[in-house]
Amino acid sequence: MLWNSHDKRKIGQHYEQLAKRYLQQHGLQWLASNVSSRFGEIDLVMQDNDCIVFVEVKFRNNNDYGLAAEMVNSSKQQKIIKTAQIFLQKQRLNEYNTHCRFDVVSITGKESTPTICWHKNAFYGE
Repeated sequence: MLWNSHDKRKIGQHYEQLAKRYLQQHGLQWLASNVSSRFGEIDLVMQDNDCIVFVEVKFRNNNDYGLAAEMVNSSKQQKIIKTAQIFLQKQRLNEYNTHCRFDVVSITGKESTPTICWHKNAFYGE
């Protein structure tokens, strides 16, 4: 099936909301969605106690061509890290030596029965 960009965005938003609810059910607080910079975009920004968590959400129908989390390669990681640095500066959080973490939420399967995997500390910033 071919998807147009509007369909892809709508699907992406659906799975980002699913990931957001999942993380909230596990005690994280939502701070922002779709934070963008000239470097890229961060799907979700959450707070886990005193830690700011930058979350990349990835969806795949199945694992035939690899796991969803594997799609977050080093290039994508660098874009997320740079965007996170800008977010922290704009929010003036960098002044307080804020603890940060980069997580990936991978969602696989059919909409009615998705499998959600939360990868804490999936990669590290500078």
